[in-house]
Amino acid sequence: MIRKDEARIDSRLLALHLKKKRHQDLFELVKRYEVKLLALGKVLFQTGASTGSSTGQRERFALLNEDQAFFVLTLSRNTPTVVDLNLKMIQAFGEARRAAQMRGVEYLPTYHALHDQIHALTAGSPNERFVHMNVNKLVNQTAGIEAGQRASATVPVQSMLAVAQAVAAKAMQQAPNHRTGFRQTKAALLALTKAALLALTQATMIGRTAA
Repeated sequence: MIRKDEARIDSRLLALHLKKKRHQDLFELVKRYEVKLLALGKVLFQTGASTGSSTGQRERFALLNEDQAFFVLTLSRNTPTVVDLNLKMIQAFGEARRAAQMRGVEYLPTYHALHDQIHALTAGSPNERFVHMNVNKLVNQTAGIEAGQRASATVPVQSMLAVAQAVAAKAMQQAPNHRTGFRQTKAALLALTKAALLALTQATMIGRTAA
């Protein structure tokens, strides 16, 4: 999960992947070494539903950054389970770094370009806020995500968001007003969705033929 642009792992999830280790044991380990963990960044503690509880019981857990998570793993025996978990964490945190990099290089510039264009067409209109919101919904639909999922989106989804925003910005730029711009944006993003689906279908067919 992403917290303030930093990838973190829930200590409950970490304990789950360690299989035989109870979360309470892992959490006590985190508390015992909290001072050392602080040298690797702030330890975020939260309270949430207890894993496996049917009575709504709540428990404290920690959200660990990459270095903290690997430090905690070094405190466990180097079993095959721990080795596998190390590999999974390296892959997951690597994916999070690539997504964060793409967000800064591709997603945010196209996001600002799109909404600057919307503002230029709607300046002074009482409906400006709704145009921004509705265009965001169209972009989310094109990328196949729900509201609130952009920050934690994977690399392919971040890429699709950037492309969709660039397409939408161009459609808005060519419109005389925001109403026409919205219609043109909707049509352009629908065409992008169809093109993406066609490309995916062709790639799947080529993959099956090669197999």
